[in-house]
Amino acid sequence: MTAQIKLVEITDANRDAVVALRVHPAQERFVASVENSFRDAERHPEAKPWFRAVYDGDVPVGFVMVSWNLVPGPEMRGPYFLWRLLVDAQQQGRGYGTAILDEVVRRIRAAGATELITSCVPGEGCPEPFYRRYGFVPTGEIDADGEVVLSLDLSARP
Repeated sequence: MTAQIKLVEITDANRDAVVALRVHPAQERFVASVENSFRDAERHPEAKPWFRAVYDGDVPVGFVMVSWNLVPGPEMRGPYFLWRLLVDAQQQGRGYGTAILDEVVRRIRAAGATELITSCVPGEGCPEPFYRRYGFVPTGEIDADGEVVLSLDLSARP
């Protein structure tokens, strides 16, 4: 199945439904909650957080947050960094993760990006295999939090 999604701004009208999205309990150590993502975005405006709810029709199925065109520095990778990608536990296995990345890649490429960077906590059940299947490759770096840094060359993606 090819998931059909739309990225939607988060407003007072949909905030509670988006905050209620949860990954499987076994994934919680790898993916921060939407609520924590909002807090991180508020604490780090210099990271230029851009976030959206992910909908399939009228149903919220996920959340994505990207550092959008920031000036990279010692503590921040960029200019485009996939900060959060969350698909609700009830919605996993339906192609939403790939569809979300496809849409993010489309948008950041339109903004002039040539690379998307992300990182993930290593361990059993981590999202690294998903990212690698998508085309991300490890850079060889481990960040200050012990996360594996991965890069997606946008010129290599259709």
